[in-house]
Amino acid sequence: MKFSRFTLFVIMMAFSISALANQDVINVGNKVYLNMPGEEGFEELFIVNEKGTLTLPEVGNVHVAGKTVQEAEQLIKLSLSTVYVDLTTFYLEVTSRDISVTILGYVNTPDRYGIPEYGNVQMVINAAGGLKPGAQLDKLQLRRGEEFVEFDYKAYLDSGDVRILPTLVSGDILFVPASPLIGNVQVDFDAQTLSAAGDASDSSLAITLIGELHNPGTFSFKPDMTIVDALMRADGVTRYADVTSIRVINNEVPTSFDLKQYLDSGDKTLLPDIAGGTMIYVPIMVEDVNTTARTVYVMGEVQAPGAYEANEQVGLMDILANAGGPTRFAETRQIKILKESGENQLFDLSAYSEGLVSVEIPPIAPGDVIFVPEKTDMNEKSWLKVAPNRAVKVIGAVHSPGRYEWSDEMDLMDLLAHAGGPTKGANVNDIKVIREGEATFRFSLTSFAQLEGEYATLPEIIAGDTVIVEELPHDPKDNKSQWVRQSTEQSIYVMGQVGAAGRYAFDKKFHFLDILAAADGPTGTADIRNIRITHRNSNQARVTKLDLALYFETGDETLFPTLSPGDTIYVPERDKEWLSRPKEEVVRLIGAVNRPGRYTFNDSMTLLDLIAEAGGPLNTAMIDKIVVVNHTCCADQARTFDLDKFMKRPDAYTIPVLRAGDTVFIPDQSSDSFANFWKDTLDVLAVVGIVAGL
Repeated sequence: MKFSRFTLFVIMMAFSISALANQDVINVGNKVYLNMPGEEGFEELFIVNEKGTLTLPEVGNVHVAGKTVQEAEQLIKLSLSTVYVDLTTFYLEVTSRDISVTILGYVNTPDRYGIPEYGNVQMVINAAGGLKPGAQLDKLQLRRGEEFVEFDYKAYLDSGDVRILPTLVSGDILFVPASPLIGNVQVDFDAQTLSAAGDASDSSLAITLIGELHNPGTFSFKPDMTIVDALMRADGVTRYADVTSIRVINNEVPTSFDLKQYLDSGDKTLLPDIAGGTMIYVPIMVEDVNTTARTVYVMGEVQAPGAYEANEQVGLMDILANAGGPTRFAETRQIKILKESGENQLFDLSAYSEGLVSVEIPPIAPGDVIFVPEKTDMNEKSWLKVAPNRAVKVIGAVHSPGRYEWSDEMDLMDLLAHAGGPTKGANVNDIKVIREGEATFRFSLTSFAQLEGEYATLPEIIAGDTVIVEELPHDPKDNKSQWVRQSTEQSIYVMGQVGAAGRYAFDKKFHFLDILAAADGPTGTADIRNIRITHRNSNQARVTKLDLALYFETGDETLFPTLSPGDTIYVPERDKEWLSRPKEEVVRLIGAVNRPGRYTFNDSMTLLDLIAEAGGPLNTAMIDKIVVVNHTCCADQARTFDLDKFMKRPDAYTIPVLRAGDTVFIPDQSSDSFANFWKDTLDVLAVVGIVAGL
């Protein structure tokens, strides 16, 4: 917003009159003394904060800004009367009428500052740490509520005329703008740097110089200034400038100026007119590309790509040296020479310099193009960087699977090392090399290590091959997800009462206990005396039984069967005889016992052993009416046994003979009808009809 000098004077006088009218009014920043004899909380001065209030002990905030001393004294006295009894000696005194002014913008420490009532703009700027380099001094702004004034602080500094500065009151906001010369990026400038970039802030009164100049910028226009003066203000043209085609735009009319012609002739009529707002552009000199019959082109990752002349005595190394040599990003193994005939040649500069293989330098002829490609970034999975006929793919259980550039001096170990090596769960005993869709070689890294690195055993790798490192099942509890990775020809199955049943990789060197240990061993409910092994690799079905408990008792290794890939190991559950034994090999115990069921029985056991195995009879059991049914080939027979009488008068001859296949029934006296049935029954053989179906 622009004002005439008279209007600015009137506004600033209004600001001053407003400040004088407020001499008796308490404002923000004033220091106030409250006389309260004997009260410690009132010994220090109180400052009117930015909200216009005083914070008093026991009372809290009291708003006093904008009130006269008498009004504020009465208001505070009224508030204190609610807490203090004797206020006869109370009075208020303004000891310092400091004002509080906020300064923002291009100063070192923008903030709110308190200055004396006679303070001015310069004191506020000093309190804020001074102006930053690049502050625009001629357009400082002062805001007071809705009022706004812009003043020239630079004119005050030049003349010392304090009338230029507006009078400040509490609550004023002073803003210091940044010069348009510093651009949109915050950087540190000194006065010399700012001056070199231009000294004009108003484009309508300045000339702008851009292009091939040492210090382009916007500069103040002075009367009688010529275009040569303007160019010298920008420190002259650079050595790349096209001084024959300087463009000048004045009043939206473009013209062309030939500085070389003017300097050669001294004819001032050649100088174009310039004025405030003129733009001058100095273009860069454009050179034609050298396209002689002896030109060789160098492109890509060299220090100085371009067109170079070559004759019969100049070779590839001379051309590369003339171009500054390859950069550190160059792929020197794949330098390409593009012939005029369309033929492409590859040159391995690294191999030539190392002398590892016999490499000849290809001849260079005029018109050839030498292209030095960029080095392949291993983190960039770009197929365009390495052609398929130069790459080998590594997939599977390696730390960095991917496509790798192949060289004939490399071997499989170099390739695996380049891919970070196998992971912890890799199947290093069956590494496959795939060529043209077929597995041409299988390699065991373990065997290679046992042969102490016999490199003659390594498979041949050529560009285009695929190396697959399979992953072994690593989680027995979830190895179903690994079935696709583990072939059936290399697997064995473990089922039943083991810690981790599943499908496991198998090697012929593994022992039966190795497989059982891999499955976390038998559980607490496993019947280790009846382990079954199903052999699937023979022409006919064959099952082997293993008593693992007997092995632990005797240590006899001959008890273990020979295992082959594809076999199945089944560990049954203990106390589940109906799943593993026919009824002719067990004894059935029913009735009033703690654990009725089917039990394994041999000739060394008696009826008492069977009852004890079942946890003994219940409290309601009729132990004097125990029925033993013998199942024979000819007919079923039944006998009763009085356990109560036997316990009182033990006689082993009275215990019924018990054989595998028999049934024992202990009735329960809680059933009255069943007890009456026993009382009325004279022939105990009738019980056979009850138990025959068990």
